[in-house]
Amino acid sequence: MRYFLLLIFFTTSSYVFSQKINSAYQIRIAKANGPIQIDGNIDEAAWTDAEPAKDFFMISPMDTSYAKVLTEVRMTYDDANLYISAICYQPNAKSYAVESLRRDFAYNKNDNFLLIVDPFDDQTNGFTFGVNAAGAQWDGLIFNSNGYDLSWDNKWYSEVKHYDDRWVFEAAIPFKSIRYKKGIKTWGINFSRLDIKVPEKSAWAKIPRQFNVASLAYTGNLLWDQAPPETGTNVSVIPYALGGFTKNYENNSGAKFRKEVGADAKIGITSSLNLDLTVNPDFSQIEVDKQVTNLDRFELFFPERRQFFLENADLFANFGYSTIRPFFSRRIGLGVPIEYGVRLSGSLDKHWRIGVMDMQTKSIEETGLPAQNFAVLALQRRVFSRSNIRFMFVNKQSVNYHPENQPGKPDFSLFNRNVGVEYNMVSKNNLWVGKTMMLKSFSPQKKSDDLVHAANLQYTNRKWVLSWQQEVVGENYNAEVGYVPRRDFIRLNPKVGYLFFPKAGNILNHGPVLSSSYYFTKSFNRTDNETILSYKFTHRNQSTFEAWASDNFIKLLKPFDPVNTGKGTLGVGTEHFWTTWGLNYASKPQKEYTYIFSGQYGGYYADGKRLNLAADLGYRFQPYVNIALSTSYNHIVLPQPWRTTDFWLIGPRTDITFSNKLFFTTFVQYNNQQKNINLNTRFQWRYKPASDLFLVYTDNYYSSPFAVRNRALVLKFTYWWN
Repeated sequence: MRYFLLLIFFTTSSYVFSQKINSAYQIRIAKANGPIQIDGNIDEAAWTDAEPAKDFFMISPMDTSYAKVLTEVRMTYDDANLYISAICYQPNAKSYAVESLRRDFAYNKNDNFLLIVDPFDDQTNGFTFGVNAAGAQWDGLIFNSNGYDLSWDNKWYSEVKHYDDRWVFEAAIPFKSIRYKKGIKTWGINFSRLDIKVPEKSAWAKIPRQFNVASLAYTGNLLWDQAPPETGTNVSVIPYALGGFTKNYENNSGAKFRKEVGADAKIGITSSLNLDLTVNPDFSQIEVDKQVTNLDRFELFFPERRQFFLENADLFANFGYSTIRPFFSRRIGLGVPIEYGVRLSGSLDKHWRIGVMDMQTKSIEETGLPAQNFAVLALQRRVFSRSNIRFMFVNKQSVNYHPENQPGKPDFSLFNRNVGVEYNMVSKNNLWVGKTMMLKSFSPQKKSDDLVHAANLQYTNRKWVLSWQQEVVGENYNAEVGYVPRRDFIRLNPKVGYLFFPKAGNILNHGPVLSSSYYFTKSFNRTDNETILSYKFTHRNQSTFEAWASDNFIKLLKPFDPVNTGKGTLGVGTEHFWTTWGLNYASKPQKEYTYIFSGQYGGYYADGKRLNLAADLGYRFQPYVNIALSTSYNHIVLPQPWRTTDFWLIGPRTDITFSNKLFFTTFVQYNNQQKNINLNTRFQWRYKPASDLFLVYTDNYYSSPFAVRNRALVLKFTYWWN
């Protein structure tokens, strides 16, 4: 641990007083000298007078020259909005590739233009806005320097217009829709362009090809002629009303009708600090999770999709690691109605960020579940040039709960608390990233071995990836509001990768990656390990091919059913060894028809065999219809009592985007492991920015024999009122 902290100190201290990498890239922004109409014409005098940003640099396939596909950007503002226009020239007349008009499109499958903005110029947190070539909007939050979350959704206006040799993007982003600090006259800024038919990715301020375009370490400077205007009173209320019904055919109950109202409110405390309130929230319009075949010994992870939990979510959700999360918002309101909630989040100044959340759920009389309160506090302090120290406190408390008065009903915890601190290190040039953290839980009757320590360090340049990660989780560590599927272990995870870049030919790069994951008891007795060697080829047309092999060992610490069907379990202490090999191929994304194939074959538990074949097929009728089919087949051969097991998971999906305001989605999922067929259809009309009408229909069927299990229909109306 001491050596790790020393390494962090030396790798960061050299960047403390260093200058921003792309500070030489500057664009000046002046107040508009007249009104601007968002129509894609950019013929107003304000655009003529605005300073252009052009001469983009290529990021891929190579990052050593100017872009071949030309782009020209201008920015201006008035008292209410930040304006941006981009002229995106095309090498082939009226030729562009997009999936659909759906918001927050898949980046690598659409010709697009993006704005990357860092209002605090701290190279850590920011916003991204953009469109694909057909006009579908993209917006999201940037966190931890280069991660982004597209679940964030806000109010702004844009238009795209097509010409013979170019397409033009024009947008107005209200100052009230973004967070920035009063008086700051220099913002971090970058613009990116992706043309997948060429193919070429480029940016105004130069970015090395190993980093994504949202990397705030490589932003240039947006220089304001005066401090951006204060937003003044910034209050938004988003009420909703819904009606619908649910019917459970399994217990032959009658239809239950729903009539509900509720509201969210957003209050700008300052231009960079926001207070969010919710009363009787409803999330029935959220898209269903994509199902998976569950062959895992531990709980699966599904991401948060509910809008209330997503703004500044990095303050809460990104504390820890992917499988060590002291806070996981999907634990709140999981099958339990939320009564109300409040969240204060944002920046106090250039160095401090804060997040405070309090949620109250209702009691469930049938199960005896008491009303519960969930409180979270997160503080972040910027240190050095781009690193930070974070503190988190999580509290779950049962309200007015007296288990002695509820005989015959399950017991629930009186409270559970977690406290933690972590240091996130990011070097100025993004080559070095690392983290070290400590967590402690507090629960009734659990007084020892309730600590977590974890740390990692990674170095990434154009050719090399070198990383080390270690985790130690105590037997009694308990995060009831978190996601920690496994406890009582020590884990070591080294990784090394290398890329070759041929000077000619169809291969852009290729190279091996070797990684191992070892699990031990506290006495350093090995319980699991998986070592994977892979070799990947990336073609210049963006298609990829990968071959891999793995070596596995598992010593079971608990009984486990290897097919999760209830036929039987493998015993505690049994040891299992096997090897597996696999192939993956992904086609080039610029074609109307795309496909991804993967397959693996090898051993399995109890000297068994497993074959897995998976495919993702897609076809688009650009830009209005996108048809996709995901399928997975598992053939597992084991001794008695399991013998031969076949699992199918088939998921056809159709997205129809009549315009960038009118959407219809149908998603069917057949899962024979769960003996279930799920049908989910969703109609969405965005009649005003951030205001929607939803009609959602859901069915669940038994797959064998075929019969209806349950059915639901919901009509929901939301309105964003400033």
